[in-house]
Amino acid sequence: MTTDVIALSPRMPDAWSVLAGLLSGGPDKLVDTTGEGAIVQLCDAQGRPLVAVEAPMLIQVPGEAARLFGAVEPPVPFWWTEARATTGVAEAERLAGTFAARVAALTGGTAWPPESALSVAVVPSEGVGVAPVPAAAQPAVDVLTDKVAVVITDRSVVAMTAWLSDAFRAAAASERGLQIVSPAGSTLTPAVRDALPGVPSRWVVRDARDGYYDGRTGAVLRWQEGMFAPVVQPDGAEGDLRTPVAASFQEFDDRGERQLTISFRTIHPADDRLVLGGALEAVWRELTGGGPAGWSTAEPANLPWSPERLTEVAHARSPEPSWFAVVGAPSRPGLAGVRVTRTKAGVEEDVTLAFGYGAEEEAPLDVLPQLAETLATRHHLCSMLVQLRKARRDLAVPARFEGPGVPLAFVLGSEEVRAMPDDRARRTPLSVQPVMLGPKARPALYYPFPGDPSDLSGWSDFERLVRHLKGE
Repeated sequence: MTTDVIALSPRMPDAWSVLAGLLSGGPDKLVDTTGEGAIVQLCDAQGRPLVAVEAPMLIQVPGEAARLFGAVEPPVPFWWTEARATTGVAEAERLAGTFAARVAALTGGTAWPPESALSVAVVPSEGVGVAPVPAAAQPAVDVLTDKVAVVITDRSVVAMTAWLSDAFRAAAASERGLQIVSPAGSTLTPAVRDALPGVPSRWVVRDARDGYYDGRTGAVLRWQEGMFAPVVQPDGAEGDLRTPVAASFQEFDDRGERQLTISFRTIHPADDRLVLGGALEAVWRELTGGGPAGWSTAEPANLPWSPERLTEVAHARSPEPSWFAVVGAPSRPGLAGVRVTRTKAGVEEDVTLAFGYGAEEEAPLDVLPQLAETLATRHHLCSMLVQLRKARRDLAVPARFEGPGVPLAFVLGSEEVRAMPDDRARRTPLSVQPVMLGPKARPALYYPFPGDPSDLSGWSDFERLVRHLKGE
């Protein structure tokens, strides 16, 4: 198991501060770097990682520490220094806590979690040495089998950190599943939920009543044959087999909160004048009155919103795809995942965006047609799906049942409408006909649905529409 500790400080921890933090466990410790100098590691004599420390990150976006672990953060900008301790070695957790406490003390900051960094006492460390490669080359992975890579975390909010992003890439490259094990009551960020592929990858939640269960499906799990897999037991007198659903997963608390989710794809001509992120910013401003607050290639989002800078990063990584996290101001919870891909058609942006609303707040549904027209006429919209669902305002993904969203609208871009034969896009089997957006000669089409979050029948209409558009 690993333990994460984080130091938040108004001043940058310089090399001496980090070194002092590492040596606070005892003067016999040796320090080395890996990850092209971005990670400092300590290992025991057998090569097992004790503590891995990432380079300090400057956070220029307010609210990220509060969103990701409920901390009271310094005014932006502030520095975020993160370490992971392997608790398979008895003293590693204390060493990481001591490191965070020492860095916080030297830079006028604070450490999280507070209980892990109450002391800066010397930690005994006989046999500790420099981390060899490749034994500690992947500090995020705690258990590795021929089937899965297992990441065990004690975070209350499991985010798409650089650590976890590396674990996803390493698991995919080795053709393994990724299983994330977290405490009871923990949540995922939408970025982690959306990145988890299918079986054998899972979100595994520790539970007092059922041991372990899948946080996305509720299936009770056990460690078997080198991975967490569903428990199968007889059901009834006929001996049918079934997998029980954890009691904790079935506890549903409807507080009247809602999430508005918008998924859309744009395809831009590939030229030197292209600036990405304009469609996302347009949606954000239409729904909230202001643009995104920040972005990054991982969580936390540490950079102020800048479409130009985002474009530079995507261009530098091309032809490989790029993924970005985009966040809003704390007053209006908003999160987006943006995937940029270079294809034969041009440069594609796949965006999934969600905003949270409390029981007394109304989602601005009346602006959806105008929003769709803006994307269709100015941002090369290909398609868009808008949903409303009963879910948490803070956008965190809990390890319990949450009902699916219901479709509010589907939008087809003008090029897609034009490519369909026989006026198929305009003449549908639905009772409500589509609304034309943009120029009459080359319109995009907006298909509205009833959108009652308590009525899932809208999905039947959506399925009929999709089958019709495909010519089935």
